Amino acid sequence: MATKPHPPLMKKHSQTDLVSRLKTRKILGVGGEDDDGEVHRSKISQMLGNEIKFAVREPVGLRLWILFSAVVSTVMALMALAFPNQLYEVVFDQEQTVTSVSIRLYGGAILSLSLIMWNGLYTAEKVIIQWTLLSEACYFAIQFLVTSVTLVELGSLPNAAILLLLSRIFFLTVTLSYYYHLGRRPKKI
Repeated sequence: MATKPHPPLMKKHSQTDLVSRLKTRKILGVGGEDDDGEVHRSKISQMLGNEIKFAVREPVGLRLWILFSAVVSTVMALMALAFPNQLYEVVFDQEQTVTSVSIRLYGGAILSLSLIMWNGLYTAEKVIIQWTLLSEACYFAIQFLVTSVTLVELGSLPNAAILLLLSRIFFLTVTLSYYYHLGRRPKKI
């Protein structure tokens, strides 16, 4: 008995078959609205639920602090870029004897740091906010050390420099406090 050879099997490409994809999504229950009115793009997002439940609990005033830091850093950077000699004279109560290139470079670095702060203001990711706060804290600590060493070398202690040092200690304390509270794990109830 002679058997007929079977025709070759053809695979169905369900990725390109729109009707098949719609039927599969209907069976899985994705793509349509659920009871809460949310449209889930995948079964995973449907099972996990809304990501608002998993949002970071931010300490009170964190966004306001980042906004304040970003504004102050931007203003200081623009002053250092536009008026380097005047900024030096205000802080150290002396006329600058060297070129203003170093202060303009300082202004460029602070402007870069302020861009990081502006980015940290608009993000919802905890890690980015933590890195923003940590970079800000490092800046305040380094500026405190550099200003202190410069004042010791100059042998003078003007009021503006004392105010700058005290403000850096205050800013460092507040920033590290927010960094610490953001990194803490919430207590289980």
